[in-house]
Amino acid sequence: MRRNIKTTVLRFGALTVLLALSACASPEYRDRSVPMTTTGQVDLTRYQGRWFEIARFPNSFEEGCVGVTADYSLNEDGTVRVLNTCIEGSLDGEVSTAEGIATTTTPDKDRLEVTFVPWLPFAKGDYWILDLTPDYSVAVVGTPSGSVGWILARAPRLDAPTLEAAKAVLAANGYDLSQLTLTPQEGGA
Repeated sequence: MRRNIKTTVLRFGALTVLLALSACASPEYRDRSVPMTTTGQVDLTRYQGRWFEIARFPNSFEEGCVGVTADYSLNEDGTVRVLNTCIEGSLDGEVSTAEGIATTTTPDKDRLEVTFVPWLPFAKGDYWILDLTPDYSVAVVGTPSGSVGWILARAPRLDAPTLEAAKAVLAANGYDLSQLTLTPQEGGA
């Protein structure tokens, strides 16, 4: 059974500042000489809703997190509200959340900047949608720096062919798949 829910920027937000400050020292999981491609036109109305983290590259702000989800919703000003949820340690662990704001940086809306600390103008992270299935059920997300990357889905698990296709997108964008880890999810594999 889950314990109390903490709405904080502890896990995702405050560490975003550290991520921004230590970007030069962050591990790189991607060969940056490989050109990075994005999916093209994204309909943010269809993109909103809950996404389950299927896999990720290790990062400090999700250390020890399982059952990770991201909920996106559109704000009236055209920005995107981001609510990340982490269950700490095990699927019955303590839940923490962090709220952020994403803004699009291209007309196609396939590249966003996300911040969990809006009062620090330099504490923004890239969020590039590398691939998106036509039915908006699977998304592959990365960053030009290669310090993070995710496979997200509308359900807590993916069948093997779909997971392999998502991994292939990361590989085509220069990511070292040997560093990719699966995220335990309730109802997942």
